[in-house]
Amino acid sequence: MEDIQGLAENVLSNGDVYIGSFKDSLPHGKGKYMWLEGTIYDGDWEDGKMTGKGKITWPSGARYEGDISGGYLHGFGTFYYSDGSIYNGAWRMNIHHGIGRKLYANLDIYDGSWKEGIPEGCGRYFWSSGNSYIGNWKGGQMCGKGIMKWVNGDHFIGFWLNGFRHGSGVYHFADGAYYFGSWSKGLKDGKGTFYPAGSKPPSLEKWHNFIGYDIDGKGFVSRTLSLNLEKEKAPKHGLKHSFSEKISVTGISSAGGLSNWPTSMEVNWGSDPARETSADEDSCVMSHASKSVKGQNNVPYNHRMVYEREYIQGVLIQERVKEYEELLDRSKERKKTTMKEAARVSCVNFFESHRSYYLMLNLQLGIRYTVGKITPVPMREVRASDFGRRARIVMYFPRKGSQFTPPHYSVDFHWKDYCPMVFRNLREMFKLDAAEYMMSICGDDGLRELSSPGKSGSIFYLSQDDRFVIKTLKKSELKVLLKMLPKYYDHVKAHENTLITKFFGLHRITIHGRSKVRFVVMGNMFCTELRIHRRYDLKGSTFGRYTHGDKSKDGITLKDLDLSYEFHMDKLLRQSLFKQISLDCMFLESLHIIDYSLLLGVHFRAPEKLKALLEPPATVQHPENLLHDDAGESSESEPTIPPKGLILVTHEPSSVTTAPGPHIRGRPLKAYSLGDREVDVLLPGTARFRVQLGVNMPAHASQKLREARSESAEVELFEFYDVVLYMGIIDILQEYNVVKKLEHAYKSFRFDPLSISVVEPHLYAARFISFLEKVFHELP
Repeated sequence: MEDIQGLAENVLSNGDVYIGSFKDSLPHGKGKYMWLEGTIYDGDWEDGKMTGKGKITWPSGARYEGDISGGYLHGFGTFYYSDGSIYNGAWRMNIHHGIGRKLYANLDIYDGSWKEGIPEGCGRYFWSSGNSYIGNWKGGQMCGKGIMKWVNGDHFIGFWLNGFRHGSGVYHFADGAYYFGSWSKGLKDGKGTFYPAGSKPPSLEKWHNFIGYDIDGKGFVSRTLSLNLEKEKAPKHGLKHSFSEKISVTGISSAGGLSNWPTSMEVNWGSDPARETSADEDSCVMSHASKSVKGQNNVPYNHRMVYEREYIQGVLIQERVKEYEELLDRSKERKKTTMKEAARVSCVNFFESHRSYYLMLNLQLGIRYTVGKITPVPMREVRASDFGRRARIVMYFPRKGSQFTPPHYSVDFHWKDYCPMVFRNLREMFKLDAAEYMMSICGDDGLRELSSPGKSGSIFYLSQDDRFVIKTLKKSELKVLLKMLPKYYDHVKAHENTLITKFFGLHRITIHGRSKVRFVVMGNMFCTELRIHRRYDLKGSTFGRYTHGDKSKDGITLKDLDLSYEFHMDKLLRQSLFKQISLDCMFLESLHIIDYSLLLGVHFRAPEKLKALLEPPATVQHPENLLHDDAGESSESEPTIPPKGLILVTHEPSSVTTAPGPHIRGRPLKAYSLGDREVDVLLPGTARFRVQLGVNMPAHASQKLREARSESAEVELFEFYDVVLYMGIIDILQEYNVVKKLEHAYKSFRFDPLSISVVEPHLYAARFISFLEKVFHELP
């Protein structure tokens, strides 16, 4: 070892060389380390570790300049890849983490947030083709709110999932046409409204405000992306290790790179999704469909008309032509009616302009407090005292905070949590993780308020991940739930496949000692990756069981007389379904509960034969050519409609998609058609799902066609479908002795036997099951 102008050179036995300063025989200060295979580090050292500013070069040509901590790329720096890609931004333990910008070798650019080496959070992706996406990312895919702009002038504002348009949004065609609707895995799926070029669509301001920036991306997460990245630099940590030990733990490998460097970062994470067919192309397909199926001539587009459409997996099945003024008048009338009804029936009459915000914030604060307090308590079986009047958690939440509660931006309120140990155990039974439960409801994204689907005046909230529904209760409903809770707990414990509503928490908020609002947290049985195309509330009654008004509204819940389908199921699946329905009805009958419903959700699969109806003749441009972009390249990312809507396959736990909803609990069901084996349902082009009672249940739907009305402009194109069903028993908080008071009013009218809503509990259960047996049939 020799000392040259304050620097010492050390040649190790393995051939590596270090030139630099030492402290207590460890590299410290400035130094240069050269590995025998050619990797070089030149920079700061601290107690034998590469820590501070430095530069690393590899024999492959890759190099890094920036912060290093403990031998890891950690802090802020620039990495030059051997393929020409460049990343400049934040690092954590050799991985992109934080705010950064990457220029890929093919000249694509991603600028935004990274997590564990993958784009996640807010970010902008610019394809070399000229297309761009500005919005949210998750797991390296476009996911959440965002705007996609294509080089041809089209743009889409709305929701994304795993790189595909998924959820509600608005598509603006370059020729000036607009489509407001919903998508599923990149395909139009559900109901929407098409405004041809030249017509005046609704204001897009609400969409821009919803996303958080305008169509040019101005204002896009400016607060996030304008962070002072220098503040993100990692603190320097020096650990006492020998020099030889340092060489083995720096993370530098003999192969010429960081040993845990993620090779997957060499590839692009952004996908370039296909754009929609243009407005003219879309009209061409619909025109042919109308002619081929019904022989009708296509109505020419003009600025006075709009088109209400419905799609199933990209296939247009229905179109109504509406005058623009008619649509505006109907929208205004609906808005006025909704406001009047809300003012008349709302059960919450305080803080008129901000009550929803206060309730939501108070609810989140209370649930966070309750779950945080009850979760550490050791798991045990519930006792009789856990159901009693003293089984409560009560806490005061002053705005300024207290010894037990944090400060908040709401108003002072009192919080009461009913039977916390019981609901804690119920959440355990439903396989619901406490942290996931709390983050889903109390996360930064907040809750979404829904309009009431009934006449109760209740306020409904939906968690941002759609897993939970929170509903305000009347005092009488709260009493019913508390009274039935012991038997409900035993029933859930004994029957893991129960279809009865799953309850996760019961709470009360009191403001100023007067206004009391009671909440129940329930599972959302329609939380699924698949779009629910039809929703039905079925009681088995004919009196008042018809939906009035606009049935075409997306998400509306229909009733018994609106149901035009019969569902044919596998023999064993149907037997399992009715066995559990009978058990659940017996349970409700024992509690003298009536007037409950079966909430049914139906997901339709578009069969290949329907797609064939939309194929234009040979003289017309083929649909596959309509998906070509301006450069003439076909769009490979657009999902195609499979030959079969769904396929039953033998259950494989490692292959199925784990549904995000809290309704998953029991074992997979067995199917007669597969030799009494547990089954999954395979949806070609989508995913594979575990079949459970009330969840992902496959069936064939046959429509009972009704005569078309002469004045209707609706075109019906389907008769048979493969479907996936979701169902559960709801409205179970109405006791018989309460409803019986209304029986006298019903006796004044004449009804057929199936239209009497108020009957003895055992008669109601029998009628309910009898009706469902006529809806769900066994496959021949």
